[in-house]
Amino acid sequence: MGRTHAATGLLAGMALAPALGLAAPHQAVVFAATTAGFALLPDLDHPSASATRLFGWLTGALSWLLRRVSAAVYALTKGPRDENSKGTHRHLSHTLLFAVGLGVAAYAGCSAGGPWAVLGVMLFGLLLAVAALGDWLLLVYGGAVAWWYFTAPDDRVAQLADISGWLGVAVAAGCFVHCLGDSLTESGCPFLFPLPIAGETWYEIRPPKHLRLHTGKKVETRLVFPLVIAGCVLAAPGVWDHLVALAHGAAAATAGAPR
Repeated sequence: MGRTHAATGLLAGMALAPALGLAAPHQAVVFAATTAGFALLPDLDHPSASATRLFGWLTGALSWLLRRVSAAVYALTKGPRDENSKGTHRHLSHTLLFAVGLGVAAYAGCSAGGPWAVLGVMLFGLLLAVAALGDWLLLVYGGAVAWWYFTAPDDRVAQLADISGWLGVAVAAGCFVHCLGDSLTESGCPFLFPLPIAGETWYEIRPPKHLRLHTGKKVETRLVFPLVIAGCVLAAPGVWDHLVALAHGAAAATAGAPR
């Protein structure tokens, strides 16, 4: 589900950007690309995930550490009806608690670390997104950065520091969107941990059986993914308004045409 996770993160970023005051297209692109990248991060708890393989031994070591911590937390907190599991994949990193915590950590780290920390978070998110969605995102992102560079105020370093707040939102939103996506699959997702439900601390949220998504199958690859990408285009700043204006113009022209 890597591509679909990244695409839904991109859509969430495009939808959230205006609410955060990021109304310009280049701002929305950078925010959405960061959200798309971090929509893949929860799978760092799997040894063969894109996030785990991104920086070789470094992200591999982070994956190992995350799996150990997740297993320990699961062993300490599992309820009487939780399954007998290792507690690694789709556990700690697939919770709302993790999403919010990582978002707060990203905000605090960027605030304390300054422009270099901001650039690091943005680059990490971009590389994750590109790994899932393809190199075309590099061209779009590069255009957005160039646009920002030539239109930003002279004190660009200070402006980088100012965006640490919305980077925290992008990180948290990306992780949470991943959880929502996994909650539509057969395995479900325990994203409400540690809220106990039916005797389970790690209760897997999922829809009724006939509505669950089979990952990697035709419904996901040929229907869900294209629809999400189309939604990303429509959610881009100005696109929907432009299409509505074109439709109104065409309707007016048709009504005024001689019969």
